[in-house]
Amino acid sequence: MDQNTEVNLDQLNDEADIAADYLEELLDIADYEGDIELGIRQGRPVVQIVADDDTDIRHLIGRDGQVVNALQHLTRLVVQQSTGERSRIIVDVDGYLKRKRDKLVAAALDAVQNVLETGEPVDLRPMNSYERKIVHDIVRDEGLKSRSHGVEPKRFVTVYQKHDAEVETQDDFDDDTDGVEEYND
Repeated sequence: MDQNTEVNLDQLNDEADIAADYLEELLDIADYEGDIELGIRQGRPVVQIVADDDTDIRHLIGRDGQVVNALQHLTRLVVQQSTGERSRIIVDVDGYLKRKRDKLVAAALDAVQNVLETGEPVDLRPMNSYERKIVHDIVRDEGLKSRSHGVEPKRFVTVYQKHDAEVETQDDFDDDTDGVEEYND
């Protein structure tokens, strides 16, 4: 491991530690029992809140992930205030983000199948930038094209067939891959 990688890894671990301390304090204030697990995934610090009690933990996810998104946003602000650098930390609660990603992958693959069967473009439901990025990646891996349309918060992805003469342009993908808005990843 070279020195830059080591420094970067140390920075990521520091961010995760700051986030874990902050989230532990929040859990104490809210009187929730939970364990904090730290890690680094795809070059980003990840903090997972895990609990035995499904009832309490669901409150930390919220409807459509609104609470976990807010927790992530607040945690990023705390880390940024402490380090002076913008944070791309991911906060997850009880595997919510994995379940969400699995659903997005299934929806993207269903859209791909529909396009392959009918030849017609398929519009997906409105999504945040993180969700759109996942869909764009899946569609590209399946050999089709996708493009985002609309204005936040109703921005959505259209999946369509690639024409032989077409050349991929930057407009075909979202450039904001910062999540729960990722997990704004």
